[in-house]
Amino acid sequence: MTFRRKATWLSMTLALLLIVLSACGKGGNSAGTSGNESAKETEDTEKTTLTLLIDNQTAIDGIQAVADEIKRELNIETKIELRPGGTEGDNVVKTRLATSDMADLMFYNSGSLFKALNPQEYFVDLTNEPFMDNVLDSFKDTVSVDGKVYGIPGGSTVGGAWLYNKKIYSELGLSVPKTWDELLANNDKIKEAGYTPVIGSFSDSWTSQLVVLADYYNVHSLAPNFAEDYTYNKAKYATTPEALRSFEKLQSLRDKKHFNDDATATKLEDALAMLAEGKAAHYPILTLVLTNINANYPEMMDDIGAFAQPSDAADVNGLTIWMPGGIYANKEGSNIDAAKKWLEFFVSPEGVKAYLTAMKPEGPMPIKGVELPDDTYAAVKEMLPYFESGNTAPALEFYSPIKGPSLEQITVEVATGISSAAEGAAKYDSDVEKQALQLGLEGW
Repeated sequence: MTFRRKATWLSMTLALLLIVLSACGKGGNSAGTSGNESAKETEDTEKTTLTLLIDNQTAIDGIQAVADEIKRELNIETKIELRPGGTEGDNVVKTRLATSDMADLMFYNSGSLFKALNPQEYFVDLTNEPFMDNVLDSFKDTVSVDGKVYGIPGGSTVGGAWLYNKKIYSELGLSVPKTWDELLANNDKIKEAGYTPVIGSFSDSWTSQLVVLADYYNVHSLAPNFAEDYTYNKAKYATTPEALRSFEKLQSLRDKKHFNDDATATKLEDALAMLAEGKAAHYPILTLVLTNINANYPEMMDDIGAFAQPSDAADVNGLTIWMPGGIYANKEGSNIDAAKKWLEFFVSPEGVKAYLTAMKPEGPMPIKGVELPDDTYAAVKEMLPYFESGNTAPALEFYSPIKGPSLEQITVEVATGISSAAEGAAKYDSDVEKQALQLGLEGW
């Protein structure tokens, strides 16, 4: 035992001895502390403990900061339980629900994956809770079934956006494009000036999907029923002009030779370096990479902006967003009232402040009236007007459970000339069929 440990042990022993002697000297309640006062002191110091199940791949700094504040303000302690991510984690969630072994609170996907859990059977209906007025309707839609709302947002949104280098734009006198033709025209000027117009990082093939996926706001605006019809085999990418256009936009970048020549060998980290260092002007990507850029190029963050993928008409201009996971209260939880208080605090101004103090958002919060900190990424600030004007739409995966596993390989083929836009769309329509059949969806 070290000297420091011995000293600590001795101090604790003396302190405990004094407490015991003091209690004996008071002779129970006779020394001025009534039984009622003792009971009240015990009651005041008792904590309610709630369990929160969350996957081990989610950064929990923001959630932990709110939980700490909830403990201070509401005397509700949060015990975090970790589960695996991915398919294994989905199975854990389904098993725990089926066996009535779910935590008091659960962090899980919003959108189609959540809706597939049969929420009305397992989770508390939050529809009429006053605090739900703080939550944007666009998020509520992703955690609603049959008009009932079951969750709150567990973090910030992520945009499917075009990150751009503002120094290049300023040097060449360019304006943020509102139409696809304007974007192509900007790309031509950027190429003439010796910069790479658009970064392709197809070595990390998932990044090739963004031009198609980020176009969903435009698809949704022009063909509002596409998600439902697509889900039930009444519409196809290849035969719906508004959806096929997403693949055509990707092909047009290839046809115009706007991608970097080494796109197939370029990785995500290479792409971020090209953008931050001003070697390339555009990168269509999820704004979650802003944290990566900040880690490696903090001095360049003010040079990086973001805009929505343009449509073919200036009056259709909005941002496709990936909603955060939701936090849900277990209907069979041990203390539902405390769970509701926990959720209420999370979406309150105090809760949002605690969250944003611990984590920089990679997109606006889907909560009304949130003022982002002054040090918020410039690109995120440029996303705010889309939210304020209501010109946002969740990505297709939040409306439909169908997302074929081969999309990233198909989009690489379209971006590199192996397949045409029409061929790529048709391949993707075939790709989703197996998943639809496995889900047992009507119409397949």
